[in-house]
Amino acid sequence: MTTIRRVAKATALLAALYCSRRYYRNWGATKAESQMSLVGDALVRDPAIQTTEAVYVDAPVAAVLLQVLRTGQLASGFCRPDDVVDIAVGDPLHVGFPGPVGRHHTLRFTVVEIVPDSHIVLSLAEPGLAGNVVVSFHLQSHWEDRTRLLMRVRVALRHPGEVFAVELIRPLMALGIRGFLLSVKRRAERTKSSSARPAA
Repeated sequence: MTTIRRVAKATALLAALYCSRRYYRNWGATKAESQMSLVGDALVRDPAIQTTEAVYVDAPVAAVLLQVLRTGQLASGFCRPDDVVDIAVGDPLHVGFPGPVGRHHTLRFTVVEIVPDSHIVLSLAEPGLAGNVVVSFHLQSHWEDRTRLLMRVRVALRHPGEVFAVELIRPLMALGIRGFLLSVKRRAERTKSSSARPAA
């Protein structure tokens, strides 16, 4: 009886993971956005996992890109709020993602490509995973003061066990990515609001 219960629980867990993955993997993105080809995709040609998340930001593209770079480095402790962020291809970039209980997880990336007001492509530089994970941010201007921000993650895993392990933590990954995007949104919109106030 105990074995049957364990099998039933495992089956229920797998079913829940399968259902949730369809929701979490493209959180906030339209079907067209999740399926479109984006700059950086070619670095991981046949990904085992791909997610595309998106959010609207009521701020200009330049302000949003600045906050993409600044938010990640602030969370990782490698940047102060007023620091000027100046990066180029080949530079290392430490990005902190929100985690459970207020914690942040910091990952080290290398800048592969950056085009101001358009996109930035990062490749994970962590030992054992270098070249297997690509994160890209894409900014689309909607009028002068609104931006559509897309974040795509493509992962090339080499062993079946790795895929299963990532599927188990995918909801947490999605929450971390969502938290990052919302932090960028809040910072960019707050900066825009502050700059729009008339001087006293």
